[in-house]
Amino acid sequence: MARSTIGSGLPPFRGSVRNVIIVSTVIYIGLVLLQAFAPAIAKSVYTAGVLTADDIRHGQIWRLLTYAFLEDDPRDFAFTMLSIYFIGAAVQERIGKKSWLELYLGSVVCSGILGFIFYLIVPIGAGPALGAGAASNALLMVFYLLNRDAPIMLMFIPIPIPVKYIVIFIAAIEGAYFLKSHFILYYLVLLLGLASGFLWHKFAWRRATVTGSFGSRIDEIRNSYHRWKRKRAGKKFQVYMRKHDRDSADYFDEHGNFRPPDDKDKKNGGNSGGWVN
Repeated sequence: MARSTIGSGLPPFRGSVRNVIIVSTVIYIGLVLLQAFAPAIAKSVYTAGVLTADDIRHGQIWRLLTYAFLEDDPRDFAFTMLSIYFIGAAVQERIGKKSWLELYLGSVVCSGILGFIFYLIVPIGAGPALGAGAASNALLMVFYLLNRDAPIMLMFIPIPIPVKYIVIFIAAIEGAYFLKSHFILYYLVLLLGLASGFLWHKFAWRRATVTGSFGSRIDEIRNSYHRWKRKRAGKKFQVYMRKHDRDSADYFDEHGNFRPPDDKDKKNGGNSGGWVN
């Protein structure tokens, strides 16, 4: 298993990591300015975008995505963006920028859906949830699963710590807050972010390494459709040839390619060049 150390240097700021951090920062700065100069509008934006189980039950499914781009506490926002930068950049180097974006957005939506399911089954998950903490936890889990023995150098601890202990520590702290808060949705979604990262690694990581990102899979589906259309057209042509008492084998070989013409049918001065199909 390849080893990777986080904290020994600044990772490259590029790809989907850069785009997500820039978009999140622009939105956060805009919300801060609205809170300062137009608090009523800022409150309306938060009310319309945060994740609440009751609103999801009433069909407001856009909240499953928008809540991750709304943050209120400056420290939480800064810590989350730093985590996405350092951990996310290392994950992006392994899985590619397209698969990384799928992981990021997919973990946000998956955590929200799982939180809503818990809310329907058991009496937990009240209150609003916001912020990209679930996606940050998912990236941490995937980093651990891809680099199980990797150490992480934290800014406030001058020694490398195995990433598995970081995962355990994060889960324990958020689990404690979840219990102390009487099972509110905010901390439930954070814990489910770890679960979403595990599910992505289990069900999507292998497929991503074989078939590529979502866009590559779309191309493969489109190519399969075109192959099916060609095969269907070939069958129709065979039916046409049989109706006109002709054998399609005289025109096509076993691979469906045109057979080369006889020498006596050559034109243009009897050019003896090879047949190009």
